[in-house]
Amino acid sequence: MVRPLFDGFGIKRRVMVIKKVELETVCGITSTFPKNNRMEVAFAGKSNVGKSSLINAIMNRKSLARTSSQPGKTQTINYYNINDEFYLVDLPGYGYANASVSVKEKWGKMIERYLHMSEMLYAVFLLIDIRHEPGKNDRQMYEWMTSQGYFPIIIATKMDKINRSQLQKHIKMIREGLNAPGETIVIPFSSVTKQGRDEIYALLDDMLASFED
Repeated sequence: MVRPLFDGFGIKRRVMVIKKVELETVCGITSTFPKNNRMEVAFAGKSNVGKSSLINAIMNRKSLARTSSQPGKTQTINYYNINDEFYLVDLPGYGYANASVSVKEKWGKMIERYLHMSEMLYAVFLLIDIRHEPGKNDRQMYEWMTSQGYFPIIIATKMDKINRSQLQKHIKMIREGLNAPGETIVIPFSSVTKQGRDEIYALLDDMLASFED
């Protein structure tokens, strides 16, 4: 589970400080994946779910990961070196309706190949739009990840688009839509207000500490 941001004395925990970010490697469909010696955490999500905005918020940069109103913009696997401590890996958006069947298959195989072949992959974050019940593509991606032995952390994006009073209802909808077990971590997030970012930082800090042990 996510450690609380405040300790028993009400003092806020130190959260990750982003000092250095570098887009280090870009891999296309036929590329060979790099042999890294640092922890990798991967981010996956349906096209237009707000993945680039989330990644920019985590990296504390405005536009390092390119955002677009046109879905399906991320068509490569992008490795961001964070603080020379770990790699944030941006996977191509899936489920882009206007992409051809052959292109969708290539993106899917690229994601599958990465998840199979990366020796340093420690965790996978799966982004779901908090406003809507998970779609067919979301369920397929979640089920495939769990079948491969991963237990995705769910980031429920665009939380600023719903009323706060509806938050728990929508989190429950996502859990049930994915048929996710009760211990699955679900973090509501807004790229507008940055709510949820400190919780993600705390989780990444915990992962780094565990990975280095």
